[in-house]
Amino acid sequence: MKSSEFLDDIKILDLSQYIPGPFATRQLSDLGAQVIKVEPPDGDPMRRFMYAGDSETSPVYRHLNRGKRICRLDLKSSAGQQTLRQLLKDADVLLESFRPGVLQRLGFERTTLNSINPQLIHCALSGYGQSGPYLHRAGHDLNYCAASGALGLNSSENQPVITYPPLADHAGAMQASVCILAALHARQCSGEGAYIDVSLFESCLSWQYLPFFQSDNMRSELLLNGGAACYNIYQCSDGHFISLAALEQHFWQNFCAAVDKPEWLDLQYSEMPQKQLIAQVTELFKQQTHNHWNQIFDPVDCCYEALLLGDEMSSHPQIKARKALTRDGPAYPAHINNDSVVLREGIFEFKAEEQPRWQALAK
Repeated sequence: MKSSEFLDDIKILDLSQYIPGPFATRQLSDLGAQVIKVEPPDGDPMRRFMYAGDSETSPVYRHLNRGKRICRLDLKSSAGQQTLRQLLKDADVLLESFRPGVLQRLGFERTTLNSINPQLIHCALSGYGQSGPYLHRAGHDLNYCAASGALGLNSSENQPVITYPPLADHAGAMQASVCILAALHARQCSGEGAYIDVSLFESCLSWQYLPFFQSDNMRSELLLNGGAACYNIYQCSDGHFISLAALEQHFWQNFCAAVDKPEWLDLQYSEMPQKQLIAQVTELFKQQTHNHWNQIFDPVDCCYEALLLGDEMSSHPQIKARKALTRDGPAYPAHINNDSVVLREGIFEFKAEEQPRWQALAK
């Protein structure tokens, strides 16, 4: 079986918008699932978000929704609700990202969904989850990162930085995908559906196990957040940046040998923050361009990489060799049985007069 057929018999109804839900269902679509995405009459706001081009849909929207069938329904109308009921009857998964309580007000509370399709796996993806004092609190990725501690130990001593691409959005999307796959596996044995409550806030929180055991007042003072010279980012004379991650002793030894700095050898794990050593390494890299340092370090085994900008990625030899980029953006990030995953290209919109229906798409 080809990897693009792993989920061929799975039908997913996607009632989500923006990034988290569409990213989750696109991951499953890439592995063969049939996805019908239901949007409001005006469409998903992501169609034009941060986009000023001439096309009706942005490249980001097309990337997030590649391989899906798209329909627009007014779920406040009886006709829209009836169409949704018909789609739910044969769906395996419902993923929605409404604020808590909205789906119920539309007439699709848990008991109703269970009566329509007892084997349905319902994944509710929201900011803070379906319970607790923040149940109805508004938020976006930056808020979830702040509240979960994801910003606490990042960036410079004086100022956290905004994570980009959005961290909580993608953490929640991956959590939703994993839970959906687990529920599908469990249903094979039990024959029962499931209700999955995924919080973007908690998904981001679950990644904060390192900061959880460290002081909140140690920004840029720890081994992995800027306190060590061997694990840091440095600017070159042409303004470009490089990354050095020589954590293991032999990598640091190779780095020091390449720049002829034997006096740095024993300072790798000296007391942090290593402000003096970091300043010395900073001064070293400022003396030459990033192309000069690339030529020096490409043959050296020391965990060195230049920071790439978007337009530089397509020419990276590893990206080219693995075909990790397509014309629609990044490819599926895994090779299965020594092959890359064959992706459905483009989005497929039902016409206004068409009745949305389940139908497999060719790859």
